[in-house]
This record gives sequence, C-alpha cells and structure tokens, in this order.
Amino acid sequence: MKTIQFREAICEAMSEEMRRDESIYLMGEEVAEYNGAYKASKGMLDEFGPKRVIDTPIAELGFAGIAVGSTMTGNRPIVEYMTFNFSLVGIDQIINNAAKIRQMSGGQFKCPIVFRGPTASAGQLGATHSQAFESWFANTPGLKVVVPSNPYDAKGLLKAAIRDDDPVIFMESEQMYGDKGEVPEGEYILPLGVADIKREGTDVTIVSFGKIIKEAYKAAEVLEKEGISCEIIDLRTVRPLDKETILKSVKKTNRLVILEEAWPFGNVSTEITYIVQSEAFDYLDAPIIKINTADTPAPYSPVLLAEWLPDSEEVIKAVKKVLYK
Repeated sequence: MKTIQFREAICEAMSEEMRRDESIYLMGEEVAEYNGAYKASKGMLDEFGPKRVIDTPIAELGFAGIAVGSTMTGNRPIVEYMTFNFSLVGIDQIINNAAKIRQMSGGQFKCPIVFRGPTASAGQLGATHSQAFESWFANTPGLKVVVPSNPYDAKGLLKAAIRDDDPVIFMESEQMYGDKGEVPEGEYILPLGVADIKREGTDVTIVSFGKIIKEAYKAAEVLEKEGISCEIIDLRTVRPLDKETILKSVKKTNRLVILEEAWPFGNVSTEITYIVQSEAFDYLDAPIIKINTADTPAPYSPVLLAEWLPDSEEVIKAVKKVLYK
C-alpha cells in the first residue's frame, strides 16, 4: 500500500485508464495547462498531449454537448466541471441527452461518459457555489451517481466509472482533495452500486456518503466512550443504491440515522427512509432520523454556515434520540 492524496487518486485513475484505452480523453476548464483547478489532472497534459487533455472555454453547455456527441463515434470522454454548480449550465446535455441516448436509440448507441468534479459546500463560497446535486442526478433514469469519501474508494470507483458503458456522475469535494489515505500499489477496481461498512456496530446504523461522513466518524468515537456502538455505512454509490447492505444492518441494530449534506426535501435520505420503513418496518425500534442541511441557500457567513451544515453534535443527539437516551 502507498499513501496518496485524494487528488492523486483521481489523477492515477484517469491516467491508468487513458494508458489502457486511447478512446478515453479528458475535457474541461483548466484541466490541461493549469493541471486542473484542484490539481487533479497534474502532469496529464505532458503525458497525453493536447488532443486527449483538452482545455475548454467557460461554456459547460458546449463542451458537455461535444463530449456526449463524441460517445456516439466511439470515444469515452471524462468531463470535469470546476464545480457541479456549473453543471447546471450543461444539465440539458446530461439529463436529456447522455441519460437517454441508449433508450431513445433503441440500444443502437451507448453513452460511456463520466461527468466529474466537486460537489456540495467547501467553506465560504456563497449560495450558488455550495450546492449538493446528488439527489437531482440520482432522480434521473439512465445515470449512475458515485460519491466517494476517501482516496481508496475514489480511485477504485473512478476506474469502474470510466469503464462503464453508461453515463456516470462522479462527485468529489473541494475539501477532500488534500485528504490522504492508503491505496494499493497495483491495479484494483471497486464495483459500482456496492456500499461499504466502514465501522461495525450493534446499537444503531448510521448511513452517509461523501465528505460529511467524517462527522459520523467523529460522533461514533464519542459515543463509543459512552458505551454506544455505531455501525457506519458509506453508500459510495447513490445510484444504484445498495439497499441490501442497509436493510441487513438495520435488521441487526434496529435503529437508523441518515446523515446527508443536502436540503431536507426529497433527497437521498428520504428515499432510504421509505425503503427501510417499507421493507424492514417490523425491525425498527425507533423512528428513523435523517440529518440534513438547513432548508435555505448556503450562507456566506462562517457563523451561519456552521449552523447550516450538519455536524457530529447533531449525529450524537440523533443517535441518543433513537436509543431513547
């Protein structure tokens, strides 16, 4: 094993796949000359050249459309958005083209494309740069949605996403690019649609994904000192959702808390809540609690932002509530 940063795991995954398959190319704002806005494509222009690592204008609709169209001529593009907030400019190409090509062509065209970049809040960036769109994209048939939380998962899942013959939304975090973690020296691939139990426990199940899962880890450490055992599940893939892992855990612990950095109305937590109450209701010893951001645009003020975002204290309170403590 070796220890690398999250950004390096992303770069390694893309580079390894581009060495393997010449039909793969990377396109986006500042991915080439600048080595990526977050240095996630560092050195790739030097290795693969300007025909396969392509800087674009600030025109998400345009380069998303070019990339989607290129899949129909045999290419496998990776499109980097500087932030997924900017994907809204190109969302027509994602939702109405990439997600629907296979069905609308009667299977004549597949659309092997990865749209990747940072999601959700990253500090004081204001309301229009701090949005989590996982549930938006997961609501669309034809798309797969991946949200890794550490370098190991990021590299293995991104390689799987690049090899997938359907469009994949691969969502990272600006606040994780510097995170370090162990990654195998050799090649490995993690299957999409498989959650991972990051911490075994017996008293309560906590389901989360992305950078906010760190708050669940903090809460579990505190609660362990009080004799409360938390099982933490990292979804890794939001769509397809690994409901079997969640249900199996809930049937063991009989309690569920869901932590998600998203607005509270109609999100991933809502879907999980429905699934569990529908398929494991008799195993629940307490109502499910979901923890989300406040139901407002993200504030700029650091004091307000701290109140807006879920944290470990909220997780601790929720766990104690479902345990009636």
